[in-house]
Amino acid sequence: MFSHFTVKEANEALPSTVKKFNEMAAIKDQLVKIQTELETDPRYMSSLKEYIQKKQEFNAVISRFYKAIEEIEGSGVVIKSIDDGLLDFPSLRFGEEIWLCWKNGETEIKFWHGKDEGFDGRKPLEAFDVEKLR
Repeated sequence: MFSHFTVKEANEALPSTVKKFNEMAAIKDQLVKIQTELETDPRYMSSLKEYIQKKQEFNAVISRFYKAIEEIEGSGVVIKSIDDGLLDFPSLRFGEEIWLCWKNGETEIKFWHGKDEGFDGRKPLEAFDVEKLR
């Protein structure tokens, strides 16, 4: 689903989106752990049965991971970086498409950047933006 968010709409969606984001990040950590075990634990190198069982566990977690990504991005929010904790909400500012930008640890949307700018291009929202952004 695609839509442009107002600052108010983005902030209203933020708590549930952050919860989903944190769950997705935890699933990613699980994936890394399982993959490391598959690559380094001698048990999985010496037993095909144990390797296949662990690989099936890995595949199930991958499915959960992609489902979590689809759920977040299906709401219109774009995941820019899992590791850096960056989410962008598409919006309009004076008729131009922009991103409302959130970084892990922030409690509300306070920044925006242009479509072609990244995190380094973040600018603080001004009072006018909060009232009129759409």
